[in-house]
Amino acid sequence: MKRVDDFRLRFGKQELVPIVVGGMGVDISTADLALEVARLGGIGHISDAMVKTVADRRFNTKYVKEKLKLYKYNVENPDKSVVQFDLGQLAEATRLHVGKTMEAKKGPGMIFVNCMEKLTMNAPKETLRVRLATALDAGVDGITLAAGLHLGSFALIEDHPRFRDAKLGIIVSSLRALQLFLRKSARTNRLPDYVVVEGPLAGGHLGFGMDWAQYDLATIVAEIHAWLIAEKLDIPLIPAGGIFTGSDAVSFLENGAAAVQVATRFTVTTECGLPEKVQQEYFRASEENIVVNQVSPTGYPMRMLTNSPAIGSGIRPNCEAYGYLLDANGSCAYIQAYNREVAAHPGAKRVSVMDKTCLCTHMRNFDCWTCGHYTYRLKDTTRKAEDGSYQILSAEHVFNDYQFSTDNKIALPD
Repeated sequence: MKRVDDFRLRFGKQELVPIVVGGMGVDISTADLALEVARLGGIGHISDAMVKTVADRRFNTKYVKEKLKLYKYNVENPDKSVVQFDLGQLAEATRLHVGKTMEAKKGPGMIFVNCMEKLTMNAPKETLRVRLATALDAGVDGITLAAGLHLGSFALIEDHPRFRDAKLGIIVSSLRALQLFLRKSARTNRLPDYVVVEGPLAGGHLGFGMDWAQYDLATIVAEIHAWLIAEKLDIPLIPAGGIFTGSDAVSFLENGAAAVQVATRFTVTTECGLPEKVQQEYFRASEENIVVNQVSPTGYPMRMLTNSPAIGSGIRPNCEAYGYLLDANGSCAYIQAYNREVAAHPGAKRVSVMDKTCLCTHMRNFDCWTCGHYTYRLKDTTRKAEDGSYQILSAEHVFNDYQFSTDNKIALPD
């Protein structure tokens, strides 16, 4: 019986263990996690979601405090169009986050950065260009374009000296999305180096509607794989979402996938950015505790735990400090929902907003508890102590289990 270790992901002459750990923001996929995966020969992602906030946490910068001080006068104003990001500081924060990670890299693997298009930051094109170009400047091995079709993203950096040197990939959830991207980006004369095909069981934001359960990752991957062969396009496919064991991964690799992307099992490792009390919530979760809802202001459905503190929270929008989801007009769906509830409950000290959540603040505080569909199976990957808590795992243990396991078995920690 084959193992993941019997396969290799090839980028030119470079060969890697075909395990990619997805980029979970905000700083859930930490630099430590990505570095450990790269040391072991795979690909680790960091995320540039709310990168100035992450820089403050990692490097003791004061970007958030300075931004809030600059725009504090606007806190009570529902119009956030004046709240702009300093592009110089955005570049500086990105350079710190990506550059310091690359400086620490050891081993034969690679470090990629996950870049969410939906972080529009009140200036979608300008801020995205800075994030992409600066990550390339900082020496990142590759960029995965996520949370959007990114139809114009390649064009934003086609003049960068590393445009054809770094690995550039996209995340899609359908053949149609891939075809649309290839058609719109054709004039750059550059194909993506890889395509992550994210299925309906993935964690966090989904590339499906609320009918997500009608779709199947293996079917989507097979359709895209057949189309690429017919079109004579040699683009590595990397399935993602619900790949919980090494045997799950092997089934995709045997059917033409170049690698697999995994994340859920790494959320309960010591290298992950989630606080341990949240990791214990993941371990305790039952299948009934996991829901796909529409509380994200991005417009995408999002999978999370039903007891997430972010659900129903009516905190005041904190755009002056954060504001990562503000569109080009300085608007966000949560601001609208919050102001509606405030108007409906005059004089209330606190309101509840059930249909949307302040994603920036709650992600920053690790209160969203986004998760993959199989999070309820995490308890079966570790040992339970007498006090009812679960043993936190090491990234190396989880990586090795994916790489070497057979027969759908999961190795428990020593």
